[in-house]
Amino acid sequence: MKKKILIFSLAYFPKHVGGAEVALQEITNRISSEKFEFHLVCNRFDSTLPKTEQIGNVTVHRIGITTKNPTMADLRKWPLHLNKIIFQFLAFYKAKQLHKTEKFDGVWAMMAHATGVPAQKFKRAFPDAKYILTLQEGDPPEYIEKKMRLFGKAFDRAFTTPDTIQVISSFLGNWAKQKGYNREPVLIPNAVNTKHFTQCYTPEEISSVRTELGFSKDDVLLVTTSRLVTKNAIDDVISSLVHLPENVKFVVFGTGPDNDMLKALAAKLNVSDRVLFFGQIEHSVMPLYLKACNIFIRPSRSEGMGNSFVEAMAAGLPVIATQEGGIADFLFDEEVNPDQDTTGWAVPKDNPKEISKAVMKILSNPEKVDKVTIYAKTMVMKKYDWDIIAGDMEGKIFSPLFD
Repeated sequence: MKKKILIFSLAYFPKHVGGAEVALQEITNRISSEKFEFHLVCNRFDSTLPKTEQIGNVTVHRIGITTKNPTMADLRKWPLHLNKIIFQFLAFYKAKQLHKTEKFDGVWAMMAHATGVPAQKFKRAFPDAKYILTLQEGDPPEYIEKKMRLFGKAFDRAFTTPDTIQVISSFLGNWAKQKGYNREPVLIPNAVNTKHFTQCYTPEEISSVRTELGFSKDDVLLVTTSRLVTKNAIDDVISSLVHLPENVKFVVFGTGPDNDMLKALAAKLNVSDRVLFFGQIEHSVMPLYLKACNIFIRPSRSEGMGNSFVEAMAAGLPVIATQEGGIADFLFDEEVNPDQDTTGWAVPKDNPKEISKAVMKILSNPEKVDKVTIYAKTMVMKKYDWDIIAGDMEGKIFSPLFD
């Protein structure tokens, strides 16, 4: 008989999704539909979306406050910004209602700060149901804990009541233990669609994209795919441009609340003509746009793991990053990690001058770059493919709990 699992997630496809939602879809699409049936409770946000629909292998149930066709920026404004708080209560009541007919065998919470509170409530109400918690948080734990003080012991129980905790990095595994989880968390990272990001393009296709974006063949393009928020340190990359040659430019794919501040910073530093904001990019064309650039960069101030780095490695780009949080699990610098094969260039956080030095190291040593990018790409193929990760989720998480 199939095991029924109810997922708690703040959002889900087709709109307003990030890395956590991508992970849910990639995993549920690959896990045996003969063994498991997935339902999911999330915020609706958009009144044009149905309250219930089937997406892939997941039956989606939407709740909460809505407006018509909101943007990602609108989710942080009145009234939609209330959904994160309201979800902590409404999701549990929706789950109880669904449980009357579906009889769930377990619940799966995607991120403790987002859904741990309703998941632990469900576990306490229905102790026979298994509770899986996945930690994917990218913000610093101290910041998250401060935000969640409102929920007191309920947030603490999000960590102490799970039957298992899966984490996407060693850093988050340590957080789980600090919060009172008394077993060993299961480390299963996020991944990428390696076939998608390793596909090849002709020189003509790549040249066409550079022309479309307004760059010449002599321009050196730094690129990031990031939410425009403080933790991703886009401001540090902009500040680094004053230390770099004029032909080094910065391509920003992403949206977020820091958009206006970052544009103002570029103007203040007189580099506005070298910082190009292109907004959100479609996943289908992302590999081509990455390959049209020269160096991927995101000097994060905090990171749970960071799929964007692994995507860039799969696409064959040299990567500059800090080693904050989960990045340290896969980005190894020859000077910082002499005992590891080099996969990128590490910089300290909040240090634009060191960013500029890393860029110049890459530009001055193409043979080294070729060696590093080949090794990084090989590592991604072996460890960070969704087929591998979904297999680990079924074999290490779901089967032990539900067989």
